[in-house]
Amino acid sequence: MGKILGISSSPRKKSGTEYMVKLALEEAEKMGMETELVSLRNRKINPCIHCDKCIREDMDRCAIWEDDMTPLYDPFYQADGYVFGSPVYEMGVNSQMAAFFDRFRAVWQVLQKDYQFFYNKVGGALAVGGARSGGQEFTILRIHNFYSTMGITIATLGAPQYNGATGWSSGGTYEALLEDETGLKQARMLGERVALAVKKMSG
Repeated sequence: MGKILGISSSPRKKSGTEYMVKLALEEAEKMGMETELVSLRNRKINPCIHCDKCIREDMDRCAIWEDDMTPLYDPFYQADGYVFGSPVYEMGVNSQMAAFFDRFRAVWQVLQKDYQFFYNKVGGALAVGGARSGGQEFTILRIHNFYSTMGITIATLGAPQYNGATGWSSGGTYEALLEDETGLKQARMLGERVALAVKKMSG
């Protein structure tokens, strides 16, 4: 059995992004996956200052900050697959997700020891915006770029949604997202797709 880590970076307690990540994880569970959901809401994640202390001290995590990011390193390294979701902020990921990404400078050290560390891991992305085409693709691309820096295999949906799952919360409301049948279907498809890829990667 593989494990899939879901990350929702929405700061809202009642979050359409988190709901879509949950749907994806539910589908992955149906495929026999173990799942874990992490919300970045209310987490204090300090910025990476690129001091490279983690590199110099041969660490696989940040060497200067002890904050709410610290307990997230192990779940990330131990997971076989990922479903990361962000709301669209100014045509991209929000600051919570950006801070999370930036704190993985130490991965350089991991990959120097084993460049294949992430080769059999799979990542999928989803985004929720206030318009049907309100920056979701750019947001998903940013998540995909993060996966690429690790060497994580990117799972897309192919037809009918080429990159990842895109939700539409018309007017920015949670209730509107629940009415977006297309986006919710894509979230389920994404969870299934990541789970299938994890199974194949694991042999």
